[in-house]
Amino acid sequence: MNAAQPRVRRSITELQDAYKKGDKKPLEDLWRAWKGIQDLDYDDPKSFFRLAGYHGEPFRGAGWGSSLYWGGYCHHGNVLFPTWHRVYLYKLEKALQSIRGCADVMLPYWDETSDDTLINGLPWALTQEQVELDNQMVDNPLRSFRLTANIKDHITNDDADYSKPKGYETQRYPRSGLVGKKDIDNTNKQNEKYKKYDDCVILLNQNIRDWLKSYVVIDGESTTMGLVSDKYRQCLDAPNYTVFSNTTSAAEWNDNRKPLVMSLESPHNSIHLAVGGFEVPGQPSKSPIKGANGDMGENDTAGFDPVFFFHHCFVDYVFWLWQKRHKVDIMAEYPGTNSVDGQGATPGVAPNSWLDLDSPLRPFCHDDDNKRPYTSNDCLDTETQLGYTYSAGSLSKASAAAAAAPAAAPGRVITVSGVNRAPVRGSFLVSVFGNVDGRKVHLGTEAVLSRWNVRYCANCQTHLDVTTYIEVPTSGTASMAALPDEKLADPATYELTLTTHDGEFTSSDPQPQAAAALSADSPSAAPSPLARARLEVR
Repeated sequence: MNAAQPRVRRSITELQDAYKKGDKKPLEDLWRAWKGIQDLDYDDPKSFFRLAGYHGEPFRGAGWGSSLYWGGYCHHGNVLFPTWHRVYLYKLEKALQSIRGCADVMLPYWDETSDDTLINGLPWALTQEQVELDNQMVDNPLRSFRLTANIKDHITNDDADYSKPKGYETQRYPRSGLVGKKDIDNTNKQNEKYKKYDDCVILLNQNIRDWLKSYVVIDGESTTMGLVSDKYRQCLDAPNYTVFSNTTSAAEWNDNRKPLVMSLESPHNSIHLAVGGFEVPGQPSKSPIKGANGDMGENDTAGFDPVFFFHHCFVDYVFWLWQKRHKVDIMAEYPGTNSVDGQGATPGVAPNSWLDLDSPLRPFCHDDDNKRPYTSNDCLDTETQLGYTYSAGSLSKASAAAAAAPAAAPGRVITVSGVNRAPVRGSFLVSVFGNVDGRKVHLGTEAVLSRWNVRYCANCQTHLDVTTYIEVPTSGTASMAALPDEKLADPATYELTLTTHDGEFTSSDPQPQAAAALSADSPSAAPSPLARARLEVR
């Protein structure tokens, strides 16, 4: 138990504002602490390399060389997603506080739904190339990280090329971080095209704004954007922890119920892909940037980009807000409560075992004996158990309003199932478009955060089909709202698109040329991921 008064995690924007008003110490200490853990030897338990690597690579345990296991400790697609990442942030925060002169540092959150983010994108403290520290200019430790040791993928026959050498610097959209032998030439061409850093930041911030927005007006017509800001607000209405916590459980719930429930993991995934290299599909006024493959876009190396922790601190803030109105309970044996759900069993967790609030959140142990692992029950009360609370961020008012608001009337729901991710390299987007007089109207996109290559991941091979649910907007898209009900109920009114790093697939053309690109190392072209996809309207 932490008996002391809980300390406040503020938004990074609050620290920026204080800095500009002359109170520079909080932000300078944050930079100092991050630089400190990044400078530690790679095998130091509090080094950034060691802590960042807990999420994915470098793999360990049975996953070091076996495709039966996920080699990272992170939990995705199951009920431990919010709590595992909560303790992960707590351990990183303790490492920051261990740096000399930084005992008062708290990990700030990137307030992703704030007006500042909606207008400007990423806070400048996370993107500025250099910062002043102790009267000298230094590389901003929140902008990127240079690996202090090699990362080698030892999965047998896994030619995913996700090994990265010592000295590699993490990348964000629109640049690429693929440095394996099969990708290095394309990466060099991509990064030569986008070598001016300030221009890259402008493009990155625009991409983030597009993902967060609800609608934009193009040629007099409202076009649906990423809706991520709305999704964060919607997840506060999730009726129970199981479906709030992860996409697997939410998908099962949504299969039989309306209105749709939004899991916390869904908008979280979208921000990963926004920073990592994907754009919102269906923007007629914008030419897509191909070849962007930033580290945040795949689970393998996402933890090495410092922005990961500011993003996840906001995700934890949303979890903290949700807890103010709900109790944390797990629906026993529900989809999303088994260790094979999501990316599969993590090191030290047996396959096909049930997950509950007493499941160990490895590798994190209590400081008192360094042997007793944390569980979800050890971190549900952030104030008394972990000693922190949050400032009133942009969603605090939304949480109160949601508690008082009546339930929204359910609209049409499009169910997309049977999407096969076996031939897809890395993360991807599932989008639904409406067909209005021969024109495609973007209705919604679901981001799927994945590992770079699933062909040799045994758990992935048994969890290949992706199912998602997209609600037909009842407002904002005038051309769709004007359609008669029988047209809205007709599956032929809609088109399914899968956006990957290697091209797009559409339901109207289930065998596009992109399929050959996905299997360039195979003697025969891979089947389209949409070959067995189904689109239903209810």
